[in-house]
Amino acid sequence: MTDTARRRGRPSGKTGADLIAAAREVFLESGYAGTTMDAVAARAQISKASLYREHPSKDALFAAVVRGWAEAGRDAMRPHLERLVAGADTRADLITLAEIMRAGVLSRDVLNMRRLVTGEARRLPHVAASYLEESWDRNIRALADALRALDHQGRLAVPDPLAAADQLTWLIIGAPLNRLLLTDTNTTDTPAAPVATAIDLFLAGYGPTG
Repeated sequence: MTDTARRRGRPSGKTGADLIAAAREVFLESGYAGTTMDAVAARAQISKASLYREHPSKDALFAAVVRGWAEAGRDAMRPHLERLVAGADTRADLITLAEIMRAGVLSRDVLNMRRLVTGEARRLPHVAASYLEESWDRNIRALADALRALDHQGRLAVPDPLAAADQLTWLIIGAPLNRLLLTDTNTTDTPAAPVATAIDLFLAGYGPTG
């Protein structure tokens, strides 16, 4: 086939990361049960045979989608944590970080991926465990490292940074996350206490004189 004929023919389809992105769109739109390999192949503009060559089953494709999503977001908080450690006003810097964390965790795409993974967690526990480790747990550990640095600077008194990171995260996002996961999937609007309230409570326990 000549180059001219190839250009006039069917456009080349998506492979690799582009294929995973197309599959993620279909999973988020239709849910796991409603997603078919035919629908993913059509979205990616490839044949079903080509799709099966890269991902031999829907379970394998789903695992790849979840893994790709976790990898894309695994270091998203790092620059914000670096600014926290380098800052001078602990309370203000923690409030800024808390607002970023809440906006990120409660964003529509993140919530819908959480719903998607949670819905298949009992059937595909290894996928859910990987998502927990590579996304949530990794970010908690990064936050713990930042809190440990603040402890060393004397800006906080944190005997157990990992426990403190977990507590801070849930103070910031726990109530609105719970509400959003149990309500309308098409909205991220939910009443929540200001993040400053959560930070003041955190500092009451972990401030340098706490």
